[in-house]
Amino acid sequence: MKLSAVERLRRFYKQFSGNDQVLVLINADPDAIASAMAVKRLLWRKVAGVAISNINVIKRPDNLAMVRLLGVNLLHVDNLKGETRFNRIVIVDSQPSHNDAFLRFNPDVVIDHHPRTDMNVQFADIRPEYGSNSTILTEYLRAARIKPSVKLATGLFHAIKTDTRNFERQTLIEDIRAFQFLFRYANTTLARKIEQADLRLDFLKYFKIAIETMRVHRGRVFVHLGEVVNPDVCVLVADFFMRVNPVTWSIVSGVCDGTLILIFRNDGIRKNAGTVAKKSFCQLGSAGGHKSMARAEIPVSCIPEMVDIRDERQMLHWIIDRIEQKHPVAQNCRKNTVGAERDE
Repeated sequence: MKLSAVERLRRFYKQFSGNDQVLVLINADPDAIASAMAVKRLLWRKVAGVAISNINVIKRPDNLAMVRLLGVNLLHVDNLKGETRFNRIVIVDSQPSHNDAFLRFNPDVVIDHHPRTDMNVQFADIRPEYGSNSTILTEYLRAARIKPSVKLATGLFHAIKTDTRNFERQTLIEDIRAFQFLFRYANTTLARKIEQADLRLDFLKYFKIAIETMRVHRGRVFVHLGEVVNPDVCVLVADFFMRVNPVTWSIVSGVCDGTLILIFRNDGIRKNAGTVAKKSFCQLGSAGGHKSMARAEIPVSCIPEMVDIRDERQMLHWIIDRIEQKHPVAQNCRKNTVGAERDE
């Protein structure tokens, strides 16, 4: 039987008492950050204290802007002091098995919208059919009759837009209802500032490299950037080329920390990007994704010795050959695959 939002909220509140010190753990991205903000608001004056801790290092400029502009107080998990003082652990927008960093904690509450994995917690609200975890937390706020502050509403508003890719990804009517509710209280100008803060000065040189070295064939743009300071550069360049008419595919690669990163984008009309990524590279590393966006990650040690990774032109030719299947590709894939990740 489907539980009402009021009943879910009642069961959530049942896990806490007035003396609790609560730690909210996140793998920080917009949906996780906003969800943690909502949990903190839900528990205001109901527990002794709430802290939010991120297990990852936040590098994306838009995510850094979100934390700064919304005044979110985050503490990296490695910098936690006296973590034993926390007697209640909450994980949002993730599950314990999603990252080894969660394994040192024993969570009491998990709220997530990804497919359910094995876990032993007192309270779990897992709804993989939802487009955004922030939709679930917005339902909790409404059930508690809490009017969100401007910053909280803006965070949740931005998170739903981000995780549904402006409602182009899997979306339920519940996501739309939550978005409409938040629109009343959100600062859309502030949300736009967060969305547009996706570039850093040191990223701009890669756009110059991409424009000067790109290969275009039948609507497909291929770019290899060489060494990059951050894999997000590949994502930004790939998205940029999809705005150019008549580009239908954008495949951008770069090497970061000993790993070849490949980002696939297409118009969603023709071939499946996830299938192409997997067919081309899964036997060398991890690869996968969705119809219009995908990713592959290959340790440079797995790249054939005949390919000089320092020769950017040779690397580009090798990538194009594999994608266009000019050379036979073995079909036995590694077990691990990656989808279009949350930070893409």
